[in-house]
Amino acid sequence: MNLERIMLVDDEADIRQIARLALEALGGFTIQECPSGLDAPALAHTFQPQLILMDVMMPGQDGPTTFTMLRADLELPRIPVIFMTAKVQPQEIEQLLRLGALEVIPKPFDPMALADTVRKIWQRNEALRSA
Repeated sequence: MNLERIMLVDDEADIRQIARLALEALGGFTIQECPSGLDAPALAHTFQPQLILMDVMMPGQDGPTTFTMLRADLELPRIPVIFMTAKVQPQEIEQLLRLGALEVIPKPFDPMALADTVRKIWQRNEALRSA
């Protein structure tokens, strides 16, 4: 299945704007921005993303808590999540992967490479699912 719809959850407007421009212009994706983890479940219901790119550290509700809430929502399909974070110590990355994330993209990310990185992670996951 081709990846088309991505929800971007990050509390920083400038990060959302840069990522959105990179993903739309270079990747051809349809992007729905979400400014907080608290808003993510409701937006996921209306937007129906195929993938969620989510910040780890957000005020109000962090990325791992939001991820757990999304997984607990029985009305939502199991939407794959890629975390984006500046916290890239091996044990922190391992914890996010154990939680069930597809991958962790370090911040700051390269806007010119973001769409390709996301597509490669998606394709790897699709290949594993169909194997």
